[in-house]
Amino acid sequence: MSLDQPVGRHPDHPVAPQFTARWSPRSFTERAVSEAEVMSLLEAARWAPSASNHQPWRLVWARRGEDAFAAIRDTLTGNNPVWAGKAGVLFAVVSKDTVTNRDGKEVANRTAGFDSGSAWMSLALQAKSMGLFAHAMGGFDKDKLAAAIALPEDHTLHCVVAVGEQGPAEALPDDLRAREIPSQRKPVEEISRHGRF
Repeated sequence: MSLDQPVGRHPDHPVAPQFTARWSPRSFTERAVSEAEVMSLLEAARWAPSASNHQPWRLVWARRGEDAFAAIRDTLTGNNPVWAGKAGVLFAVVSKDTVTNRDGKEVANRTAGFDSGSAWMSLALQAKSMGLFAHAMGGFDKDKLAAAIALPEDHTLHCVVAVGEQGPAEALPDDLRAREIPSQRKPVEEISRHGRF
C-alpha cells in the first residue's frame, strides 16, 4: 500500500491528493517524534482559519517517554491506550470557550469548537507532509483528562490525537487488524445541498 495514496480511496471529483492520502491508522512504529517535529505540527495548527482571529484552540502535548505522555495515555478508553501508547506524541485538543468583547467582558465564543477542528485538520495535514500520521480519538475519560492536563475553566476538551510513523497492521491485536484500512466517505450528494435542505 502506498503511503501517498491509500488503496481504495478515489475521489469522485478533482481534489488535491493530500485529502485522500490523509487517514487515521492505529499501528505506529517505535520511532520517536522530535521536539522540532512537534513544533512544526503546532506551527501548522497555529495558521488554521479562525473566526474574528480569536484562535481559541489550545493543544497540550507530550512525547512518548515523558510522564505527561503516560498521564494523557492513561485517560484513553477502550482499545485506544493499546495502540496510541506507541505513538511518538499525544496532543489533547482543547478550545478556550470565551473571548473578550469590545466592552472588556468575557463572553461565549460560539465558534470555538469549529475553529479548533480547523486547527486539528491543519495539524493532521502537516503530519502527513512530514511522513507521519495523526489519529484523533474521542474515546477518553473527560474528568481524568481534565485533571491530567490541569484543564482551566471555560475550556472544552475535544479529542486526543496520536501522531507517529505508521507501523504494520500485523503489529495490532487481532480485533484491530481488520480495521487498519483507510475508511471511505459519503458521496458529495449526501453531505451537501444546493440552495437549501
